[in-house]
Amino acid sequence: MNKQYSVEIQSMVYEGGGFSRLPDGKAVFVPYVMPGEQVTIQIREDKKGFALADLVSVDRLHPQRIQPRCAHFGICGGCHYQHIPYELQVAYKKDILIEQLQRIGGIESPVIEAVIPSSNEWAYRNTVQFQVSSKGKLCYAKARDNFPFAVRECHLPMPALAQLWPQLTFEPESFIGRLDLRQNQNGDVLLEMNGNQSEIPELESESSVSIVSLAGDDQVVLAGDGYLIAEVLGRPFLISAGSFFQTNYSGAEALINQVLALVREYKPQRLLDVYSGVGLFSAFLAGEVDELLAVESSPAACRDFVVNLDEFDTVSLAEGLAEKILPELDFSADVVLVDPPRSGLRPQAREAILNQGARAIIYVSCNPATLARDVRAILEAGYRLEKTILVDMFPQTYHMETVALFLI
Repeated sequence: MNKQYSVEIQSMVYEGGGFSRLPDGKAVFVPYVMPGEQVTIQIREDKKGFALADLVSVDRLHPQRIQPRCAHFGICGGCHYQHIPYELQVAYKKDILIEQLQRIGGIESPVIEAVIPSSNEWAYRNTVQFQVSSKGKLCYAKARDNFPFAVRECHLPMPALAQLWPQLTFEPESFIGRLDLRQNQNGDVLLEMNGNQSEIPELESESSVSIVSLAGDDQVVLAGDGYLIAEVLGRPFLISAGSFFQTNYSGAEALINQVLALVREYKPQRLLDVYSGVGLFSAFLAGEVDELLAVESSPAACRDFVVNLDEFDTVSLAEGLAEKILPELDFSADVVLVDPPRSGLRPQAREAILNQGARAIIYVSCNPATLARDVRAILEAGYRLEKTILVDMFPQTYHMETVALFLI
């Protein structure tokens, strides 16, 4: 049995845990805690420079600790902060963003100009993803080992999804794969089955939904349409099965408003939108510039982009990986907008963006660690970090969005 210790939690850290130190000074990270709590922990993994621990008991509670809403909290890997009041969740995320920019980004005194909370603490996710087991059960992944477990409840999906998913049943062994559900503001639902489309499972549900079976870029529409129409800031967006879209509609609107305000402030003539997706930002920015070029690698998202931006003659799209397209690109932008995946900018893409020499770079990030890593490289290229805004789109979790403005 691994040794137990009593430690005091000093701060929250990125990826959902609390930070403390063992008696020998080694850093230790503990989940489901709050700063100031005295806790008993058991070492789970003892690594060279730090240790990971399981929480055994909370012996001195934070005065604002609350009861988690979900029975799966502490087992499920989806939520990390249900024991923390939402106002404190946002405050901790701000502290974490500052720490990442200091420690990884090399900024001595980062300033967060604004923190925008989510309009909904619960029932905000327009997309939810399950793994279907060999027994036909809808599963999430466990926090500790990522193994699937059968889900009985979840409080994050929007109402139509929350009503639908418990009704979904599969015959054992009929479908083993990933199940994605997405809804729009009208309650329309698109169900995507990611598996072997030659074996279509029988779906038993009383709800009327669009159903698509996906295998790579190939898809078969089994019922309804192969897409949803979602509305953001009064503008409709076609989102096909397989395309990425922001998971919180009100959070997406907050991001757009922040980016749009920055673009209007600097009035560029030519804008480069890298990792454009279905055109969420481009659709609002195209009318602000003389020319816009978007770069996107997902074939499904590119098809949606063409539909969503069809009204603009000044917009063009380059399909392919950013690190492949950007070094060969013959396009000089005044402002570059990037919204990369969690892994951040790949070195080749980052170098090509910096070689653009744009007056401004607007970086939308869903990972403060990779943002901070890229911040250091951007600053070393001669830019300065002018503005940083935190947009919380993921209550009950450690995830956050950041909008960072760099000027040269």
